[in-house]
Amino acid sequence: MTDGSKRLVVALGGASGAIYAVRFLRQAVKHYDEIYVTMSRNAAAVLLTEMNIRMSEPPQASDLVGFDAPQIRFCRPGDFFTPPASGSFRHAGMVVIPCSMGTAGRIANGISDDLTTRAADVCLKEGRKLILVVRETPWNLIHLRNLTQLAEAGATILPAVPAFYHQPTTIEDLVDTVVARVLQNLGVEQGLMREWQAEE
Repeated sequence: MTDGSKRLVVALGGASGAIYAVRFLRQAVKHYDEIYVTMSRNAAAVLLTEMNIRMSEPPQASDLVGFDAPQIRFCRPGDFFTPPASGSFRHAGMVVIPCSMGTAGRIANGISDDLTTRAADVCLKEGRKLILVVRETPWNLIHLRNLTQLAEAGATILPAVPAFYHQPTTIEDLVDTVVARVLQNLGVEQGLMREWQAEE
């Protein structure tokens, strides 16, 4: 029986910022043997609109990451009988990337109406790592209260806010600073972004 350390759950939300998910998955396949991917109803439309990525039916890993990645296993958004929906399925953590405020709100209030929210709820009740890469701005009071409630429940709130101290020159450089932070929060060594060191 595996201890789950080489398994990861990734949910693509319907918020703008599909590039964060694509860049993250390209890195994640280097570190995990099994990656269970689910997509919200709007995620496929966002991928097409923002990145000209058209998902096949059934979806293929190469659609998302641009190459064959047998580690990626797609789960249908309404399938509550798939492994990530069960508390007995052990894994290293779950990343919702990008995460809309609607998804964050449902998770915060225990509304498990699809696989993303159910799998996230399982993470919280089992004390597993849950990272929400929230992207919308500005935040209203309801958003802030939902995010506070999630943080109190044990989730990591990781806004898609890039860093600039490494002098990025491309959009990919900016995106990768966020991807690097996600990997760091999962305990994965990454080479996308150097750690800040003050000049001596």
